[in-house]
Amino acid sequence: MIRKLKEGIDTEVAADNDAKVREIVETTLADIEKRGDKAVREYAQKFDNWKSGLRLSKEHIAACYDRLDKAVIEDIRFAQEQVRNFAQKQKDALKDIEVETLPGVVLGHKNIPVNSAGCYVPGGKYPLVASAHMSIVTAKVAGVKRVIACAPPFQGEPNPAIVVAMDMAGADEIYCLGGIQAVGAMAIGTETIAPVDMLVGPGNAFVAESKRQLFGRVGIDLFAGPTETLVIADDSVDGELCATDLLGQAEHGPNSPAILLTNSQALAEATVAAIEEQLKTLETAEIAGAAWRDYGQIIVCDTYEEMVCVADEIASEHVQVMTKDPEFFLNNMTNYGALFLGPETNVSYGDKVVGTNHTLPTKKAARYTGGLWVGKFIKTCTYQRLTEKASVHIGEYCSRLCAVEGFMGHKAQADIRVERYGKKDA
Repeated sequence: MIRKLKEGIDTEVAADNDAKVREIVETTLADIEKRGDKAVREYAQKFDNWKSGLRLSKEHIAACYDRLDKAVIEDIRFAQEQVRNFAQKQKDALKDIEVETLPGVVLGHKNIPVNSAGCYVPGGKYPLVASAHMSIVTAKVAGVKRVIACAPPFQGEPNPAIVVAMDMAGADEIYCLGGIQAVGAMAIGTETIAPVDMLVGPGNAFVAESKRQLFGRVGIDLFAGPTETLVIADDSVDGELCATDLLGQAEHGPNSPAILLTNSQALAEATVAAIEEQLKTLETAEIAGAAWRDYGQIIVCDTYEEMVCVADEIASEHVQVMTKDPEFFLNNMTNYGALFLGPETNVSYGDKVVGTNHTLPTKKAARYTGGLWVGKFIKTCTYQRLTEKASVHIGEYCSRLCAVEGFMGHKAQADIRVERYGKKDA
């Protein structure tokens, strides 16, 4: 039996400002398309109080290195090495193929990276340095020739850690630019920013809506909403650990869902008590506490099988599994952005350094897509090559099938080849 001890606001029907966001984004993007650089600069000043140049010079980037402790630079290097290594393993799994499916019929596909990508790195509320690794490093491993990166100013200036991470990741152009104006400039293009083929990276509601409206004009990684976390746990762990992992993701924002799914009533109660205690000292308690109050849930089941059903229905972005048999969930769950198996790991590792990508599907999108990886930057494009004899053989089938559909122009394409090449075989 499934019991909900705590319910949060239904994220599907919660009152929000979606309509207002859509209107603002639509108007802003239209203005960027019309006025280019001038509009972008005005929005940068209006929303981020940024009046300086948009693209950072080599000297500005070098100054950011000088402002960072060498230990921080080494930590960024380590994190990027992990992301790069895993991304390379993913790319190595993608193979070009060419096969002869019938005598004289050769079919194949090539994996071709997009020519350019724009990477958005959030930095207004928190300087999300790790997002630079996840997008830029992955794009470069995929083979993208031109990768540009944007991040808003943090506390009035480009955040040095973000800038250094962008540069170390391999960004070809770095801009101090945030929000709609950043996404719009990268996708639409301006007098000084050439448009890209693809947009990637997380962001706030305005960034997400911008990507949604621009999808089709450019490719995107995925539609991303507020950070979500689901902790699946049994009595093999304690409430303190569960509370830490729930609040650790709830601090992303006041509308970030954090859910405990367990088969232990005692653990559920202990987790609630631990959350209340930790919120007394957590530095981000104002945000995390609001998220837990409004969007936190506790669901108690009887069996692992019930827990899998509930988890797949939730389709959470992050799923932390701390049970006696975490492999059961790996083998049986189908809807999730990323799994974190066992108490030894946690979502923070994936967010920052372990090597898997932290740009993941939210709002139940895990039902139909995974997260960002090298394959998102790569087009699998097919080709075919036929001998004259094979063209006659395939053409006869094609002609008859086109007639069934009434596509007479298509039929003619087949017939002319059957006639020409067939005579040579006669």
